[in-house]
Amino acid sequence: MRRIRFNGTGSGEGGCPSVHEDLDSNEIIVHGPPLTDPDDIAQLRHLSEGEVPIVVPRELLVDFGPKEVTRVPRIIDLDAFGQLFENFEHTAWRLETRRRYASDEETGTYAQFVRGEAPTWDLGTPWSLTIKAKTTGGASVGRVRIVDSPATEGQRYLLAHADKNAALGEDIRNLSRADADRLGLPAEDFWIFDSRLVALLNFDADDNFTDVELITEPAEVIRYSMVRDTAMHDAVPYQEFATKEQ
Repeated sequence: MRRIRFNGTGSGEGGCPSVHEDLDSNEIIVHGPPLTDPDDIAQLRHLSEGEVPIVVPRELLVDFGPKEVTRVPRIIDLDAFGQLFENFEHTAWRLETRRRYASDEETGTYAQFVRGEAPTWDLGTPWSLTIKAKTTGGASVGRVRIVDSPATEGQRYLLAHADKNAALGEDIRNLSRADADRLGLPAEDFWIFDSRLVALLNFDADDNFTDVELITEPAEVIRYSMVRDTAMHDAVPYQEFATKEQ
């Protein structure tokens, strides 16, 4: 079975026509109304048996088709990534999909959690002060975290960590893995800043955070924004989710 990703649609009132992409072969799949008039079809060249001509607006391909034959990622280091939180103005939102984050396990609060103690959250770290200043100033910061059934130890830690996030003014919500799969959410971790750029987080085989791919192409930013809207529609506040898990 192909792994197919929805890229976008040019229709404001329905789902046709649309552009999809095969994530493994990089083939582009376009669907729309068929070209059926025999006189029109007779003008087509190289139409092979079994092929179906379709009609789509030019804007659909411009907006949601690939812009390069081979996409070259724009990679930034972790220092440059940190500056994104200093510089955004209005919104920062993240989708967290992983079952484990190695960096969490290096913290003292993680050790407290594993021992069954209530973690002692430090609200005075540089990160905490940055986020608190942003939310106090009117900016919106939020996340949707995907949780397995049963939740992994790392995911249970993040359910507890949400208390700190909330204290800094973040909107933290959760979504079950089953619901995420049903909705077709990607298995990617990313931030969206001001609905104009995406920071795609990369991890190695040992779940260490390594670097960030910066995405600014408008069609790609729109696609990630659609993922955000889909996730937010079904996600629930972390307190409600945690109560259901108990």
